[in-house]
Amino acid sequence: MSTAVATAPVTTTRQEVEDLIHAYVQCIDDDRLEEWPDFFTDPCLYKVIPRENADAGLPVAVMFCDSKGMLRDRIVALRKANIYAPHFYRHLVSNTRILGEQAGVITAQTNYGVFQTLLDGETRVYNTGKYVDKIVRVNGALRFKEKLCVFDTYRIQTLMVTPI
Repeated sequence: MSTAVATAPVTTTRQEVEDLIHAYVQCIDDDRLEEWPDFFTDPCLYKVIPRENADAGLPVAVMFCDSKGMLRDRIVALRKANIYAPHFYRHLVSNTRILGEQAGVITAQTNYGVFQTLLDGETRVYNTGKYVDKIVRVNGALRFKEKLCVFDTYRIQTLMVTPI
C-alpha cells in the first residue's frame, strides 16, 4: 500500500505574472476601478501609447500617470467629472511571455484585446495591442512598476476614460 503525499503545485514566474494580469483585467471588466491603483507600486508608470509613438521612441501618450495618486485621480475624474456613454469592457489577454528578469524586475509582454459594450447592447472591438510590463515583488505579491499599453491603431475612436 503506497502513501500519497500531497504537495503544493509548483508555480512558475510566468504563471504568477499571468495571474496578476488576469486579476488586473478582471478588476477593470468588473468595474472595480477604485481597486485598480492597488496593482501598482508607488511611484509607478502607466502609459497608454500608440504603437506609432512607441516604435519611434516618442513619449506622447493618450493616458499618462506616474504615481498611485495620479491613478486614483484618474478614477475620481472618471466617476465624477467625465461625461461619456456608459459602457462595459471585456478584455482578452494571451501569449504572456517573460522577456527577462534583472535586479528583481520582471519584464513581460502580453497581447490584449478589449471589447466595449454600450448600454444599447452594441459590442465592438475597442482597442488591441500589447502590454509591456515591468513587475516587482512587494511584500511577496507582484505589482506593476511600469505598465505600457501599446495600442495598435493610430487613433482611438471615442474618448478614453477607462484604463485599458
